[in-house]
Amino acid sequence: MKIFNIILFFIVGHTVYAQNITVVDKDSGFPIQNVHVNNENKDKRVISDKNGKIDLTIFSEMELLTFTHVSYVEFELLKKQIQKEDAKIYLQFKSEILNEVFLSATKGKEDISRIAEQIAIYSSKEIQNATPQTTADMLANIPGVNVQKTQFGGGSPVLRGMEANRILLVVDGVRMNNAIYRKGHLQNSITIAPSMLERTEVIFGPSSVIYGSDALGGVIHYYTRMPNTSEKTIVNTEFMSRLGTVNSEFTVQGGIEVQMKNWATYTSISHSKYGDLKMGENRNHGFKDWGKQFEYSNNTDNFYNANAVINSDPEKQRNVGFDQTDVLQKVFIPFNEKSELIFNMQYSASSDINRFDKLTEKSEDKLKYAEWYYGPQNRLLFSTQLNLDLNKKWLNNGSITMAFQNIKESRIDRKMDSFDRSSQFEKVNVYSLNGDFSTNLKNNKNRNFGYGFEFAYNDVTSKSKGEVLEVIGNDIIGVSDTYVVQTRYPDGGSSYLSSAIYLDYRQDISKKSTLNTGIRLTNTHLKAKWIDETYITLPDSDISLRNTAVTLTTGYVFKPNKSWQLNGVLSSGFRSPNIDDIGKIREKRGDVTVPNVDLQPEFAYNFEAGVLKYFKDKNYYIGFTSYYTLLNNYIVRAPFILNGSSTIIYDGEELNIVANINNETAYIVGGTMTFKGNLTDVFQTKASITYTKGKAYDTKEPLSSIPPVFGNLDLIYSKNKLELGLNLFFNGRKKLEDYNISEGIDNIEETPLIIDEVDANYYYGTPSWNTLNFYTRYKATKNIDLLISVDNIFDQHYKEFASAISAPGRNFSFTIFGSF
Repeated sequence: MKIFNIILFFIVGHTVYAQNITVVDKDSGFPIQNVHVNNENKDKRVISDKNGKIDLTIFSEMELLTFTHVSYVEFELLKKQIQKEDAKIYLQFKSEILNEVFLSATKGKEDISRIAEQIAIYSSKEIQNATPQTTADMLANIPGVNVQKTQFGGGSPVLRGMEANRILLVVDGVRMNNAIYRKGHLQNSITIAPSMLERTEVIFGPSSVIYGSDALGGVIHYYTRMPNTSEKTIVNTEFMSRLGTVNSEFTVQGGIEVQMKNWATYTSISHSKYGDLKMGENRNHGFKDWGKQFEYSNNTDNFYNANAVINSDPEKQRNVGFDQTDVLQKVFIPFNEKSELIFNMQYSASSDINRFDKLTEKSEDKLKYAEWYYGPQNRLLFSTQLNLDLNKKWLNNGSITMAFQNIKESRIDRKMDSFDRSSQFEKVNVYSLNGDFSTNLKNNKNRNFGYGFEFAYNDVTSKSKGEVLEVIGNDIIGVSDTYVVQTRYPDGGSSYLSSAIYLDYRQDISKKSTLNTGIRLTNTHLKAKWIDETYITLPDSDISLRNTAVTLTTGYVFKPNKSWQLNGVLSSGFRSPNIDDIGKIREKRGDVTVPNVDLQPEFAYNFEAGVLKYFKDKNYYIGFTSYYTLLNNYIVRAPFILNGSSTIIYDGEELNIVANINNETAYIVGGTMTFKGNLTDVFQTKASITYTKGKAYDTKEPLSSIPPVFGNLDLIYSKNKLELGLNLFFNGRKKLEDYNISEGIDNIEETPLIIDEVDANYYYGTPSWNTLNFYTRYKATKNIDLLISVDNIFDQHYKEFASAISAPGRNFSFTIFGSF
């Protein structure tokens, strides 16, 4: 039986059994749409309409009914207990309890009490209340996740001191990582609108047994909205609109769901427009000019200016605005109670996005670039997923997912006082097929055996062009000549094939303990060919590299009593070098990265221990997870010798040569403490603090991407139609000696420069910071919610660790949600 004591249910005695009921929210009293009601055999199902109405005629009086909704607590009762016609069933919102279901750990539904790994869940309601402008902003609200920003139109999440191609992004079971996901900072996490997400789940640490290569730091899994079927034809509509003051944000999103008996569809379109970004004015760190933009380039595609322009408001960051449009289309077809099909189409397209760090970079005390921007970033996904619930001996349930992705990105730059504009264009086609299956051994629900496979083929095309602009006055009227530009990736084409199989076993040894183990075999095959030798001649211009690895995991959960849970995990991870690791050519701050065809895979060996202490009948808890990760053969960017030289003439300058190489061993150690629960019937709170440290055993240098201590504290008041929230975000200081200077990934040059007239000038590192934020949400009607938020109330100036752009100053946000 499910949890009853948190469901309010009123019964009024009658001699006949009710056929029609209404399901409503316990707190607000408003009806709940899309509540599924099933019998025990799951061969009968009805769904509540937009008014919360459900007709129970198809059920007999002695059938046990289960009420389920993704956002509410599951509830069971016999139909005969409902004796009042038009009775009301009151459900409680799921975020208020702790026994949640987690989907990503086993690629199927799993109670969090059986999961040993550190995990986090961020619900759709939490997403709405946080009012994130982008998905990267949303991720920054999740305990244990830090986000770096090179420019405003992006965000690189960091898990346990690892980011970019060391963490795995997944959407609806399809991996977003592709062969050109890079090391350092990766801004691709924003290519889906937060308003389209049903929930987001995070697994911390190596999870390569289930997810394979790339998941060294962890997995971020986006789950988009799903349509539901109904016995009657129902059309539901929704909209969201938001205005933000700090960067003139305007966001609008609309969705429509059509429910039929044999199929359902959901369509959503979101568009956001952002302008120049105002930084905070309150400089408690003491650096009066740090981060200010005193001049900027006003060059465009058709406007030429050989000189920088004075910024009339140095605290307003120019050239950072962009537009983004996202489309989601899903079709749900339940063939019967044992199989269903889901068609999924996602499209994301941005405008040009200026790279802020490049447009503020200087050479001889002058702006170096007139133009440096990413062209429109486009992501297209088609997937078909077949879900099975067969209850066979070796196949209890499972899914087969076939997907195609098309990713396009480009980089365009031109130096100040130059007519030469260089462009690089990348296109990646990804074809994938994966199957994930599970069964209960000997019909025992406490013994779960899982198995699966995954194939992903990446086809990478890289092109470039150089144009000499024809200019009259300030007008760019055309192109007078062309020249050769080095492609970013192999110009003869490249591909990356990954194939894997895995086994997973989870067993409740007793009522107090659960053991899970797993093994995965992964094989990768990379091919690349370089043709043009204008700038670089490689020792081997046509390569074919294969790598194979076996990864393991063992997790143990022990619950000595109802108020304690102890977790332990031993796991290994593996990341095979992709096209970006091996074949990229690019320049950054005087260093040219060149291909290293001898690069080998890197491995992670992880141990973590966690404890959860529940209080007041699991009404709230305190949790702590600590970990130690050993990196072996880890990949770093370091000085490199190519054709007997450590320098190269590139783009008219003599620059240093660097490449990705394998070092020996390094470690990352850290921990996260969390608190969550209900203080009273109307007050809820949650808090977290995360500490990370990383250092190389061989070079004794700090590792890159290690954030300073960070965390949050939230206090929420909720009663009837009103909800108020107050939250505090904080980051500690990152000192100069804690930076990895040699790799250049942490952008030490973006921190305050200390002028020392006696000794040499030096960088301060990242100052500590904190922000206080507030929101209020009011349910005006059963269809309309109003939300007002104030972020960074005290208008603090700060930069996130390793970020080039200053964070937003005080922002007033006004949001309206509607559903009909």
